[in-house]
Amino acid sequence: MKSLIIASQNQHKVREIRKMTNGMYEIKSLADIGFNEDIPEPYATLEENAMTKAQTIFDRFGLDCFGEDTGLEVQALDNAPGVLSARYAGPQKSAQDNMTKLLNELEGKNDRKARFRTVIALILDGKKYYFEGKVEGQILTERRGEDGFGYDPLFFYAPLQKTFAELSIEEKNNISHRGLAINQLVDFLTKI
Repeated sequence: MKSLIIASQNQHKVREIRKMTNGMYEIKSLADIGFNEDIPEPYATLEENAMTKAQTIFDRFGLDCFGEDTGLEVQALDNAPGVLSARYAGPQKSAQDNMTKLLNELEGKNDRKARFRTVIALILDGKKYYFEGKVEGQILTERRGEDGFGYDPLFFYAPLQKTFAELSIEEKNNISHRGLAINQLVDFLTKI
């Protein structure tokens, strides 16, 4: 079985992606290959940050890999937190702190439209490819649900009348931004 490295330390993301690729590839995390450093995300776009992650691993190990970057874009906040989503409330990358800051920033605002956007940058046999997924929703005024991670307890998906944190992993993977981007990646990999 061919291996693909995901340039992420986030075990929630790794689990989601392993489930979605359905054994077609052996998905290895950075921990699986003994890489424990933080890869900087200094850029202003998800595309650049995703490719930086993939390029770092490809340059160091010469392995097929992909990087992923996800941002929550809130319309009333000029698409913030965007690329800073994981570090919105500071370098500690605390989901609870990030959600609290987001709720404070949206205090008194009626426009709560938001979208999650994921960009995957793949380096396969030295060639570069990009895949993107996005999903529209709204930010609630309080957290709901126990599953998921990041901003999931605040992100309300109207077609299912649930937050992402109230969805099973299967439900979420079927409609989420990451799910859509991974489906594009998997579709591409099955055709090559």
